[in-house]
Amino acid sequence: MAAIKGKDTKPEMIVRHIVYSMGYRYRLHRKDLPGKPDLVFPGRSKVIFIHGCFWHMHDCPYGRVTPRTNAVFWRKKREATAERDRIKKRELEALGWEVLVVWECQTKAKNFSELAKHLHSFLD
Repeated sequence: MAAIKGKDTKPEMIVRHIVYSMGYRYRLHRKDLPGKPDLVFPGRSKVIFIHGCFWHMHDCPYGRVTPRTNAVFWRKKREATAERDRIKKRELEALGWEVLVVWECQTKAKNFSELAKHLHSFLD
C-alpha cells in the first residue's frame, strides 16, 4: 500500500488539466482545510475532491469490487474512509465552502466533454 499515491494521481491530473484549460486557477491540497481538498478555488469558496472509486466505495463497478483475501479488514478500511469523507464534507460546508466530488470512473471516459461541463457548471 505504500506505493499507492495520494497526490498527483492520473485522475487528479486529468481534472487539473481540464480545469486549467478552461481558465480556472486553483491551489492544491490546502492543509488548513478539512480533508486537504485536491483543488481549492479560494475566491469562489469551492473545493474539488478527486476520489478513487475502490478506496472511497463509489457505487460504480470499480467501487463495488470486494477483495477476497482479508475481506473484513478491507471492508472496515473502506467504510472508515467513506465515513471520513462525509465528515470532512460537512466540516467544509459548515465553513462556507461548496464541495464537489469527482470520481475516478468519471475520468476514464474517452471524451471528457461531460466531465468538463460538470466542472464548468460547478465553478460558475
